Amino acid sequence: QVQLVESGGGLVQVGGSLRLSCAASGRSFSVYPMGWFRQAPGKEREFVTGIRGGSTDYADSVKGRFTISRDNGKNMVYLQMNSLKPEDTAVYYCAVNPTPYAPVVRTPISYTYWGQGTQVTVSS
Repeated sequence: QVQLVESGGGLVQVGGSLRLSCAASGRSFSVYPMGWFRQAPGKEREFVTGIRGGSTDYADSVKGRFTISRDNGKNMVYLQMNSLKPEDTAVYYCAVNPTPYAPVVRTPISYTYWGQGTQVTVSS
């Protein structure tokens, strides 16, 4: 099983920024789509953003504020979060879609490998 470890979460005030990191293990890292999801208390896990090759996708709620990137040489994926809002408060997870060269999709069930999550709390 692929191992994923998120880090970088924490407490930040409205309008602040955080950068989340996801360290991944496994072979042929670059060929797999990766995504960030989040889950707030009482809510379903939702798609935040994903990346595969040069293609990215963002949920409307974060578009223009969040940026996903990856460093294939380091097996790392990042989520830069700017202009944070209270509604961004959630546990954030990185995930891998095990289908090589697949397009970015938004369904959580398409991502079979998940990290443990990192808490992001945005306070007003």
